[in-house]
Amino acid sequence: MLNITVTRTEDEFDRIMAWRIIGQILSNPKSVIGLSTGKTPAKTYQIISEIYKLYPFDTSAVTLFNVDELTNLPRSYSGCCYTMIRNELADALEIPEEHFIMPPTLSDDFERECRDFQKALEDRGGIDLQILGLGANGHIGINQPGTPFASETWVSPMDEIFEARVRRETGVADDYPLGGLTLGIRTIMHARKIVLIAKGGSKAEMAEKMLFGPVTEAIPASVLQLHPNCEFLLDADAAVKIRDKVSK
Repeated sequence: MLNITVTRTEDEFDRIMAWRIIGQILSNPKSVIGLSTGKTPAKTYQIISEIYKLYPFDTSAVTLFNVDELTNLPRSYSGCCYTMIRNELADALEIPEEHFIMPPTLSDDFERECRDFQKALEDRGGIDLQILGLGANGHIGINQPGTPFASETWVSPMDEIFEARVRRETGVADDYPLGGLTLGIRTIMHARKIVLIAKGGSKAEMAEKMLFGPVTEAIPASVLQLHPNCEFLLDADAAVKIRDKVSK
C-alpha cells in the first residue's frame, strides 16, 4: 500500500513538508537529511527558518546536503544548489560548513567528486531522510528517463528545458559542457526514509504515472513504489488525476 498524502491547499502542503523535516531533526538530532531545490520546497524552507527563529531546536549535529548539484558553473551562480540551500535554509539553521556536505561545482575530476560525495554520506551513517522533487519527465535528482536503477552517484545530463534556462541565466555557450552531479537511483533507494513532493497541475499526469503506472526506468520516480518507507506528498492540483485512487 503506497503512502500517499494529498493536501487541501498549497499552504497545508508547505507546512506538512516543513514538519516532516523538523520532526526528523527532533527525533534524531544527528540526522543526515537530503534536500531538494526549486520552487516546490522554497516556501517550506522559509517556514522552517521562521519556526527555528521563534523556537530554536538543536541543529548542532545535523548534516544537510542536496540530492544534486550543477557542474562547471561557479557557486556564485544563484541557481547552484549549494548557494540555494545555503541561502534558503542552512544559514538560517546555523548549519556549519563541515555539516553541509556538497560536491564542488568546479573540478578537473568529477568521477572523484562523485565517489567523495557518496563516501561522505556513507561515513555519516547514510541518509536518514531524503526529500525528492518530481521532475516533469519523471526524473528524481538529475536522473533522467533511462537512467539504470542500479546507478550510483554520477554526472547526468540535465533535461533540455532546465539546461536551456541555465544557459540563458549564465550566458554560457551552447557547446560549454553542463551537467548535474546527482545521487544515483540505487543510492537514493538506500535512504531510510523518502518524501517525494509534487505541487501544481503540471505534475498531475506524471504523478499518476509514477504512482500507478509500471515501475520502469523510463520514469525514474516510479521506482519509489518499491521503497519500504516513502511518502508521496502532493497538493490538490498535483493529485487531481488520482483522487479516486487515494483515501487521504
